[in-house]
Amino acid sequence: MKKINIISFLIIATAFSFSSCKSEVKKTVVEETKVKEVKKSTAAFAVNNANNDIKFIAYKMTEKVGVGGWFKKVNVLSGGEGNTVKEAIDNTEFSIPVSSLATKDSSRDYKIKKFFFGVMDNTRLLSGKLKLTDDANGIATLTMNGETKDVPFSYTIVGSTFNLKATMDVNNWNAGKALASLNEVCKLLHTGADGISKTWSEVTLDITSSF
Repeated sequence: MKKINIISFLIIATAFSFSSCKSEVKKTVVEETKVKEVKKSTAAFAVNNANNDIKFIAYKMTEKVGVGGWFKKVNVLSGGEGNTVKEAIDNTEFSIPVSSLATKDSSRDYKIKKFFFGVMDNTRLLSGKLKLTDDANGIATLTMNGETKDVPFSYTIVGSTFNLKATMDVNNWNAGKALASLNEVCKLLHTGADGISKTWSEVTLDITSSF
């Protein structure tokens, strides 16, 4: 068992050291394997057991054309359980593997991972904590690019379904360099009718957990 753990550690270390497509595949395999090993919770409501749909919309061109995507994986690090949906969500600490990003366009996925997140500091994972401040609002503390900032959000709970909506500006995480990098590699695709190439720093979030 110790031998297996040592090998797993070496695989993760190697994947983290290289930014090639091959290394990204290795990281994805390791991360997905770790997620599969998480045991189901026996709590009445548990984020690990829920169907978690983490959607986002980024924007391009002066016309602000939306480009949708989602993250296929979320790992609960702490909390995430309770006797009600609200208890399960409140104070949940989580991490989201950047490798799980998808937009229904493999070329776009690669560019976002390599030329946006890949330019940031230590952003293999997005991590954070959810705090519900009242019956309709909360704060998501998000760590990205070596920065930790708060994102206010609104939420609803209908039956056993939690939905969170928020808008964030990636420049608050000093992501200007990463944004410029992505815009450069997507310059033609992000050029609108006015001839200007633009990638907006604003991103909207729409997250649903169905228990």
